[in-house]
Amino acid sequence: MAKSLFMSIATLVILNVTGLNLLAADAPKANADRMEARIIGLGEFGKNADGGVDRVAFSDADIAGRNHMIGLMKTAGLEVHVDYAGNIIGKRAGKNPALATITFGSHIDSVPGGGNYDGDVGVMGALEVVDLLNEADITTEHPLEMIIFTAEESSMIGSRAFTGDLSKRTLDSFTSPGDRRDGLDRIGGDHTRLKEVRPTNPVHAFVELHIEQGGILEQKNLNIGIVEGIVGISTWPVKVEGFANHAGTTPMPGRRDALVAASKLIIAINERATRMEGRQVATVGRIEAFPGASNVIPGTVEFSLQIRDLDADKIQHLFEVIQQEAKMVEVEMDVKISFGTSGVPAPALTDIRLRNLIEQSAKDLGLTCQHMQSGAGHDAQHMAHFTPTGMIFVPSRGGISHSPNEYTSPQDMANGADVLLRTILKLDETIFTEE
Repeated sequence: MAKSLFMSIATLVILNVTGLNLLAADAPKANADRMEARIIGLGEFGKNADGGVDRVAFSDADIAGRNHMIGLMKTAGLEVHVDYAGNIIGKRAGKNPALATITFGSHIDSVPGGGNYDGDVGVMGALEVVDLLNEADITTEHPLEMIIFTAEESSMIGSRAFTGDLSKRTLDSFTSPGDRRDGLDRIGGDHTRLKEVRPTNPVHAFVELHIEQGGILEQKNLNIGIVEGIVGISTWPVKVEGFANHAGTTPMPGRRDALVAASKLIIAINERATRMEGRQVATVGRIEAFPGASNVIPGTVEFSLQIRDLDADKIQHLFEVIQQEAKMVEVEMDVKISFGTSGVPAPALTDIRLRNLIEQSAKDLGLTCQHMQSGAGHDAQHMAHFTPTGMIFVPSRGGISHSPNEYTSPQDMANGADVLLRTILKLDETIFTEE
């Protein structure tokens, strides 16, 4: 798959094209009220009794929301099409059609019981950028494409297909009979042609605006997060095998209680991850004891271990430390502990040059900012392995996400759209050349 020249070179050069440097500095400002009204409007599709949305990918609500967005994109003058993966792509012509495309966007599907800001802010920010360019009568040198990716919250099929990162497992889930295949076709995709998905033009860069989904920006009273990268996420199934026996007649000494052994290991996991220097996290989010009766000592326990970090070597090191802890628990409790195989979505670092452009854009606007990592997955993680990618965070109130209570203020959304616009304009006047 063709990649931007941007991928293989090291030196950033700002072109002295008459008027362009002024455009980035003096570009129009986002309309916070318009963005909020659009967020509320989209929230009607899949609205639930808790004030959030159930706009799960491929559902009727998702289809209605997608049609709503296609209408808004066409009204903004974009040339809209849906690719075989169901991605909604709106193209805005540039002065030089031979140049690679600058892409930006996010997603509108939600988790069950989700909120109105995760993904939606990035989409409405992208649409706001298009409207601002139209209102200021600005035509960029590069073609622009606004993208709404398919099914970010479940499979990321949209960004995976767009970047050629379709695993056999992903392909199988969308090509075998079932809801996913039918759902993909219902939204305008084609499950038989997923391997044919390609960008219409070479991609110069991708920028995603998103809510932080954490509380760092709010706690520090900062306006903008400049994402350094999206963490790798490795999850292992863990099995602890002891011996099930009668809970009333088996003395405490000598019990081979798998649940007690699992508890000791879980505590060790937390302590090891906490004591290790860095920003890694380790989580046990699922646990089940067997046979699951109140009068039987648990003979088997199964639980999940998930480790996240920007550094793949750090993930592996922490896992090996945890394996050593497991060996000590095995000896102490006379149990057997085994770890299954982990899928390893690699950490995805954003492009340092785009980070610099985002930071410059925020400072041009007098906004406070901080470099930070994303602990959640995003479509940008697939784009980062395909083209230079940048990501902009805006604050989430209380650090709440995937909940009807998630909220980002209109002004914070507008700040994010302003930074996105200026970053795109800076990208438009930027070339990369070998040293």
